[in-house]
Amino acid sequence: MTLFGAFVRPRDRPVWSGGLVTLLGELGISPGAARVSLTRLAARNMLARVKNGRHVYYTTTPRSAAVLHEGDERIFSLGRASGPEHEQWTVLWHTIPEAQRLERGRLTRRLRFLGFGPVQDGTWIVPRDRAREVRALLDELGVREHAGLMLARPATPLDFSGFITRVWDLEELAERYRAFVHDYVRYQTEAVQDDIDDRQALLLRTRLIHAFRQFPALDPELSEDLVPAPQHRAEAVRLFHDLYAALAPAAQRHFDEVTTP
Repeated sequence: MTLFGAFVRPRDRPVWSGGLVTLLGELGISPGAARVSLTRLAARNMLARVKNGRHVYYTTTPRSAAVLHEGDERIFSLGRASGPEHEQWTVLWHTIPEAQRLERGRLTRRLRFLGFGPVQDGTWIVPRDRAREVRALLDELGVREHAGLMLARPATPLDFSGFITRVWDLEELAERYRAFVHDYVRYQTEAVQDDIDDRQALLLRTRLIHAFRQFPALDPELSEDLVPAPQHRAEAVRLFHDLYAALAPAAQRHFDEVTTP
């Protein structure tokens, strides 16, 4: 799905399955595992399988388009908030039964990607108004009847900053930003980019966004009147956007070449 989000969704065209298997092989995934992954994504209605002559193609579906759109909003807006500090918080609690544990697991993953942190079992908070996204998510998973949703704001007399550190691991977050900068800063100079061919550009750009997309699930983007911004976040965000754009033309050329029968 990282490949579809980065190289297919902007133009929304069918992609040859043989080329996808080749690209996944370049990223270290065996042909058998690649084919199984594509089949499972199609079974989950995340990809649609289309046959044209003797070739099989995959396209996005309305469901995957919605997920990719939500992902792009979180990934490309991270660290770029502007305007007044967030005063409104979203609180979600649920009692999803064991019979729907698959939906419960998917809800947990999507909530983390939206920036939510767990207060205790079944209770989640995030420092902004996410009511619209959560309602849509609950409806998509069919678990609205088991959930409650509330907008609120912290009571100022309480030591809310101490509570925050029990919900989000801010020290681990800062270390991850530091590691990201360490891993990718050497690619930002024009001299290094000139030495990267089309295939290397695709591999690097795919690994770049795959690494950066972990941050929305870890960083609640708390206002600085509660806690300081994570060290190295601004540098990581700037590095990601600059490098992702710089690698795009060469990476797209390789993607198009390999996925054309």
